[in-house]
Amino acid sequence: MHASRRFEPGSGVPCGLNCLRLNSFDRLGLSAPILQAIGELGFDQPTTIQEQAIPLLLGGDRDFIGLAQTGTGKTAAFALPMLEMIDTSTPHVQALILAPTRELGQQIAGQVELFAKQLKGLRAVAVYGGAHIVPQMQAIRRGAHVVIATPGRLLDLARRQAILLDQIQLLILDEADEMLNMGFQEDLDAILALTPETKRTWLFSATMPKEIRRMVKQYMDQPHEVRVDPSQSVNTDIAHQYVMVRHTDKADALMRFMDADPDVFGVVFCRTKRDAQDLAELLMKLGYRADALHGDLSQPQRDRVMQRFKRRELQVLIATDVAARGIDVNDVTHVFHYSLPNDDAYYTHRSGRTARAGKKGISIAFINRKEKATVNRMSRALDIEFEEVRIPSATDIAAARVRTWAEEVKAAEASPFATEELLALAAVQFMGMSAEELLEQLVRREVAGLRTGKDLNFKDDRPEPRQMKRKSFKPGFDEKGHKKKFGKKFEGTSNRRTPSPFKPKGRK
Repeated sequence: MHASRRFEPGSGVPCGLNCLRLNSFDRLGLSAPILQAIGELGFDQPTTIQEQAIPLLLGGDRDFIGLAQTGTGKTAAFALPMLEMIDTSTPHVQALILAPTRELGQQIAGQVELFAKQLKGLRAVAVYGGAHIVPQMQAIRRGAHVVIATPGRLLDLARRQAILLDQIQLLILDEADEMLNMGFQEDLDAILALTPETKRTWLFSATMPKEIRRMVKQYMDQPHEVRVDPSQSVNTDIAHQYVMVRHTDKADALMRFMDADPDVFGVVFCRTKRDAQDLAELLMKLGYRADALHGDLSQPQRDRVMQRFKRRELQVLIATDVAARGIDVNDVTHVFHYSLPNDDAYYTHRSGRTARAGKKGISIAFINRKEKATVNRMSRALDIEFEEVRIPSATDIAAARVRTWAEEVKAAEASPFATEELLALAAVQFMGMSAEELLEQLVRREVAGLRTGKDLNFKDDRPEPRQMKRKSFKPGFDEKGHKKKFGKKFEGTSNRRTPSPFKPKGRK
């Protein structure tokens, strides 16, 4: 009997025994072909958002709002019931899914294709900017039941009359808050105006800002709302850590972590596009396998960077929050928060890039003294524990290098070239050296070139605030109780104001 497994978006593999749920997919009302498809993928336990949303979406004709973080299985929560609504005998577009980025759209399209494997004749087409529009137009004309689109490209297609939205039965807005953050509000209003009033609208979002509330009030009719507590959506396989570091030392701190662990394969999150590009250029200049992903790159550039990262030609990907939406790469070991996000939801989004498919991961925040309060607040809000760790020192890195080298030497495979003649030749070359001297030279060679440097861990060495000790003394006496000496004219202890002995010039 195999262990129960839960669907994690894009993972393609189970997330482990610690993800068990009480309900299984076959109790949610899904049809046999859908159950067979997800069963072949190896998933039989739904996530919280899936088990709450799917029965509502299957059983009613009302609009729906689902509030949950990235990594909680939202795609399956809307894609599975959506597929149950499609009539493959009619060729027009019946369901429209809007996503903020090309990467997320491609990810959704890939999952829809997997879920629809047993549905004969169903066609799903992804359309997005940065790619030639003609092939996308041709794909829609050949017949598409489901279209996954970014807002800008969808409007381009609509203006060319390459797609008609007047017959869609279902509109799904995924990552709605991010679409508004990216400035798609006018595009969304224009798209919604092209759709029939009789459609159902399903909105999925991590947060519910006032702009989304406006859309809900204007375009949705008494929607069901399911909210997944953010504290329940943080992956328990992630170790949350922070380091105290000065802003000017952050780049060096990141390099120390990479030097100390050659197996680091991570995503580094920066707050701005400029910060991401500058950091990537610095790392590349120093010989690290890094590159940037942000909104100023053209689509071909973004694709090349992502392909290099997926092939592990890059050790770290430096990204902004918006650009990282839709990144789905397995085996990411670390997430580095070069700058803390402005919202708790973004921290969950970022951290969710690691510890996928049941594996462990590490999330490290680089913070200063003032941001410690922010970490404490996030800890309470998300119900997670942060551990303070230290930035590796130069000595730590050297020790890690020697350990890795020693393991590689011990694990070296036999070679036909390691003959007795070669061993004898080596013995001659090292003649006169003791075993200890030879080992010392080998270690020196291995750690040669490592950079030395100061301790980057921030030390709050400010003196404690001085407590002002209140002292009481009588007027006319000093702090030690001795009588003050003012001269004959001003002796005494009276509090009465004494006239000045000096007369201002020009006055009599």
